[in-house]
Amino acid sequence: MNKLPVISEAEWEVMQVLWQGSPMTANEVIEALAHMNWSPKTVRTLLNRLVAKEAAAYHPDSKPYSYYPLITEEECQKAETKSFLKRIYRGSLKPLLVNFLKEEELSPAEIEELKRLLDEKSASKRRG
Repeated sequence: MNKLPVISEAEWEVMQVLWQGSPMTANEVIEALAHMNWSPKTVRTLLNRLVAKEAAAYHPDSKPYSYYPLITEEECQKAETKSFLKRIYRGSLKPLLVNFLKEEELSPAEIEELKRLLDEKSASKRRG
């Protein structure tokens, strides 16, 4: 799939369930989303939307249908991140990182991980 579908927040909740344990029947998805207090009809509508958007599919040979994701969580996260950067920061990563680093409490381990990632990125730029 070249272009990832645009997924609403509610659809994202359904996809999270499918990413964690598919294939799943609609009733299993409804049960997993019980904390959302959505009606079963709402969850079925969201599943149908995700199928129409080609974000999820179902096994037509099984009764009841078993749903599964067609796109990975990582693909969606990358697309959402790019969309967010483009909308909010005009595509520039630096202001996002500056705001994040000023506002968030990071553990020493998280700081070391960020340093390591930046060092790796810097080294690959020098080589390439």
